[in-house]
Amino acid sequence: MSDARFTYIGGPTALIELAGFRFLTDPTLDPAGTDYPTAAYTLHKTQSPAVAAESLGAIDAVLLSHDHHFDNLDHAGRAALASAGAVFTTQLSAHRLGGNAFGLAPWESRALRSAQGRELTVTATPARHGPANGDRGPVVGFVLNNLGLEAGVSLQGAKISEVRV
Repeated sequence: MSDARFTYIGGPTALIELAGFRFLTDPTLDPAGTDYPTAAYTLHKTQSPAVAAESLGAIDAVLLSHDHHFDNLDHAGRAALASAGAVFTTQLSAHRLGGNAFGLAPWESRALRSAQGRELTVTATPARHGPANGDRGPVVGFVLNNLGLEAGVSLQGAKISEVRV
């Protein structure tokens, strides 16, 4: 099986290195102490990420489950999107983000191709944010697949839900 490396950064954020590609999930990269006021409450970040944004290196793609909550995309995470090769997310999030964001409906796929000729497919999966019947806005999970790999890794946001062999 090909080597896969997962680096947990904090919250929903992880760096995934797979088949020669580098993915970042739901980037929350603000330092501890950052506040996120909303109409109903204020979120207060209590812990900094384990790896600073400037230390992450090149990111081929961001897997963004949704962009409408600071606990899945904060200020520094939003700034990091511009330097990624691509951002895969919901169709609504891609519309809001623009730039290098690609909106995927559940079960829709996009191929990533590297300058070295490597290829990997990103497929959106149905996902839910919060309890059933709690409308928290659209979210999406992801499946990464490369036919040259012996296993695919299924992701829902930053949570590994399955390894298929």
